[in-house]
Amino acid sequence: MIDTIFADLPDLFVPRTLSGSLSFYFSLGETKKTVHLSADNCMVEDRRTVESADCVCKTSPEFFVKIWQEGYRPGMKDFMDGTIKSNNPGALQQFLQSFGKES
Repeated sequence: MIDTIFADLPDLFVPRTLSGSLSFYFSLGETKKTVHLSADNCMVEDRRTVESADCVCKTSPEFFVKIWQEGYRPGMKDFMDGTIKSNNPGALQQFLQSFGKES
């Protein structure tokens, strides 16, 4: 399921939703992915391929699927209790917007 979502990202990407470039590192259980977004491009790589991503997101595969497929948006409680961890929650919103997943 998770691998399918990441494989589909380049096709789902909505160009020009970002004005700059952002790198994301997702640690979802056994799945580790790096996603590079720019104004016109989305590139997905297996494992961590950047020294310091603009946004790191750690959560369970199930919680990521809930966000991606069910439209759930994490709240303060989810971050406080460790269900999802990120150094840049605002960038996670930009990530979702880049694929037409408005919050």
